[in-house]
Amino acid sequence: MPSIYLILPLWLAGNGFLCGVSFIETHTMKVFKILSTLIATFCTALAIEAAVSSCDTDACEGYDFVVAADGSGDFTTVQAAIDAVPAFRKTHRTTILVKQGTYHEKVIVAPCKINISLIGEDGAVISYDDFAQKPNRFGEETSTSGSATIYLYAPDFYAENITFENTAGPVGQAVACLVGADRCCFRRCRFLGFQDTLYTFTEGCRIYLDNCYVEGTVDFIFGAATTIFDHCQIHSVGNGFLTAPSTPQGQKFGYVFYDCVMTAGEGVDEVFLSRPWRPYAKAVFVRCELGGHIAPVGWDPWGNESPEETVHYAEYESTGLGANPLGRAYFSRQLDNLDGYDMLQILAGRDGWMPVGMGAPEIKR
Repeated sequence: MPSIYLILPLWLAGNGFLCGVSFIETHTMKVFKILSTLIATFCTALAIEAAVSSCDTDACEGYDFVVAADGSGDFTTVQAAIDAVPAFRKTHRTTILVKQGTYHEKVIVAPCKINISLIGEDGAVISYDDFAQKPNRFGEETSTSGSATIYLYAPDFYAENITFENTAGPVGQAVACLVGADRCCFRRCRFLGFQDTLYTFTEGCRIYLDNCYVEGTVDFIFGAATTIFDHCQIHSVGNGFLTAPSTPQGQKFGYVFYDCVMTAGEGVDEVFLSRPWRPYAKAVFVRCELGGHIAPVGWDPWGNESPEETVHYAEYESTGLGANPLGRAYFSRQLDNLDGYDMLQILAGRDGWMPVGMGAPEIKR
């Protein structure tokens, strides 16, 4: 907006109002009316400009960077904002606001980009469409690991109100989010895809999902990390398997679902709670509501001839049409109590990590 202090004298001069006192004296009423109108218009414009500026400032206050596809922020891509984060910023979080919009890009959070908080406005989506069999630039298959929309390799990552999606469709493995770091926390996030939607990649790491939504078909939650799902919705868009843990031998926990609900789309009628991607797979469902699409036997051995010797599959007080405690697979169990399954203790590990609650967890130095 041009400055009114430049416009006002030019306008007056151009209309003959700076030619002397005698001219003004003979045109007093005309000058008064025109100046009154001009001043009122100017004040209104200033008020509007101040209001707009205030709204923009208030919306972005408290964030280090703002990502906006329309160019109104600091960056137009999520990756550019991640790249701008100082390496190994240990004493403070770097907070990034992602404004509403779909960001079609592959994002990599490198190991040195620690303590990032990625906060989305409603409708903030990070999306890509790679899949395992898709040829890369050298004509080779992309692979499952190579298909992810976002890669998280830095510890203490926090995301809130972001949708991570892979839009490749039902074409085999196509990862939306690959988590390969410790102490990663997601609140009110959405993970959308078909096969292999959420890849909990790294053994020994802890991941916490609070009030999140995960959807897919086959093995759409899979991997080696200890992962807690707290009041989440796990939605099947096709028949298949909710989880495929590859829990390493000696790791105490794999997947634990607390107070989650398992839902399904129309026509979906045979979904298993889990099948073991590796022999020592672990998955436990605590007080979960299971829809009628859950297979009566509940669990699949995936060709393992003696799964009872290594696999740890269990339920505690399942409800809903899919609950069938007397008819589950012989290698699973129904828990009598939750001894050893305190959520806070599972997450705490040796460093006392505490992601349960509001906002980003405390930084671990």
